[in-house]
Amino acid sequence: MLNEDVESYLELRRAAGFDLHYDRSVLRRFACFASERGETHVVSQTAIGWSAQAASVGERGRRLRVLIRFARHAHAEDPRHQIPPPNLFGRHRQRHTPFIFSPGQICRLLEQANRLGPPGSLRPHTYATLFGLLSATGLRISEALNLRFEDLISDGLVIRQTKFRKSRLVPLHSTTTRALADYRVLRSLPTSDDHLFVSLRGRRLCYESVRRVFHALVQEAGIDSGVNGRIPQIHSLRHTFAVRALEACRCERDYVGRHLVALSTYLGHAHVADTYWYLEATPQLLGDIAAAWDNFVKGGAQ
Repeated sequence: MLNEDVESYLELRRAAGFDLHYDRSVLRRFACFASERGETHVVSQTAIGWSAQAASVGERGRRLRVLIRFARHAHAEDPRHQIPPPNLFGRHRQRHTPFIFSPGQICRLLEQANRLGPPGSLRPHTYATLFGLLSATGLRISEALNLRFEDLISDGLVIRQTKFRKSRLVPLHSTTTRALADYRVLRSLPTSDDHLFVSLRGRRLCYESVRRVFHALVQEAGIDSGVNGRIPQIHSLRHTFAVRALEACRCERDYVGRHLVALSTYLGHAHVADTYWYLEATPQLLGDIAAAWDNFVKGGAQ
């Protein structure tokens, strides 16, 4: 019965668009473990004991959180499922404040990318266009690396089967459209791989190679860690795009709400709540929030 409940839960979550590679592994292994003990429902003590077998405290907590989510769902259908208590292995790790690039730092990063060798090769154009695209659109690096020629259409970029197995259209600014068109002309070399961003061997760029180049360029551009000591990561370009988009938003409540929904859709977030976190990322955003709250308390504009 427990195995059936797990599969039903996974099917429901997949239908909602969630990527469940980790959850699926945890729940199936736990179901086998519990079934071998003759248990047909979630037993808190068994869930805690099985989670505690993980090698690290962080992994123990992660396992237990997956089991708790499943147990809450199963308990709603059958109260015989017990819900384990949370935070037994420490509280969920807080998300660090991201590194936010300044416009000047992004310019220096792209200038360094254009200086990459070998001379006369496609490589500098590839990396300058790739990092420029991430800066201008907030795409996930995996989404950019998976782009193919057919994904560049007149209305923007078609992002297919993303993190949550959903496709979306990403409109582009005219300058970004021109930059991609110029790169496409350079990229139109005969190759068996139709990915937009390719290595010198004509194959799709792999993440690890891009990560190494990115960190080398950051160092060469003299971009230091942020005020909170955070070191720039490739994902920082996505954070920067989201934060700058929110900073440019007018403060009227209705406008902010619509803006957040639009930005959430543009970024490919599964929930608008995932976009709210960016509100905390810069002093300007926090100042805007504080000012809006002050106006609300005083009965002013909301």
